[in-house]
Amino acid sequence: MTEETPGFDEQQPQAQPQQPDVPSGATSDDAEPQAASREKGAAPAGDADRTAAVTAQLDQVRTALGERTADLQRLQAEYQNYRRRVERDRIAVKEIAIANLLTELLPVLDDIGRAREHDELVGGFKSVAESLETVAAKMGLQQFGKEGEPFDPTIHEALMHSYAPDVTETTCVAILQPGYRIGERTIRPARVAVAEPQPGAQTVKPAEESGAAEGDAPGEDKDSGPEEG
Repeated sequence: MTEETPGFDEQQPQAQPQQPDVPSGATSDDAEPQAASREKGAAPAGDADRTAAVTAQLDQVRTALGERTADLQRLQAEYQNYRRRVERDRIAVKEIAIANLLTELLPVLDDIGRAREHDELVGGFKSVAESLETVAAKMGLQQFGKEGEPFDPTIHEALMHSYAPDVTETTCVAILQPGYRIGERTIRPARVAVAEPQPGAQTVKPAEESGAAEGDAPGEDKDSGPEEG
């Protein structure tokens, strides 16, 4: 028979759950609020870190958005300037092309004008000539140059020169060929005959005035003579 080992039948003591450290004089009920307060104190520190990180990311996004907006505005301004340059160049090329075409037609218009002056613009030729003048006018061609207007070297070309007593300044007295312009551009100056005031006409009047003044002086002396006597 085996001998029973004493003590094996006794139950081993079970491990008791570890209780939180409780200060002397404090109960377990007081330990739970202290642990909760420590957890609440640690939570705001984590929220502050996350808020700072989000704020930094938001600042980066705002900076990037501002840079992209500035780039877009710059590209839009460059595009608008490009469109204006293209439109300006297109108009300039169109005006140059029209001016070149009408310049080639000026001799024909001169012939039409001479035929009209000699009453030779009749029949079908008259209809064709008037149609050509109408088309030229629609394209912006304007004729200028009239007798009696002051001579302007920027739009007139003097081919003949003379003196006249009835003018007070250099004047166009005859239009040999009319001038033509398109808008503000002169494609041909008016070819004219000019007349200037006669050189003696400007000195005669002052001489007459001075002579009259001299003629009045002796009269005054004569009038004053008897008074002195």
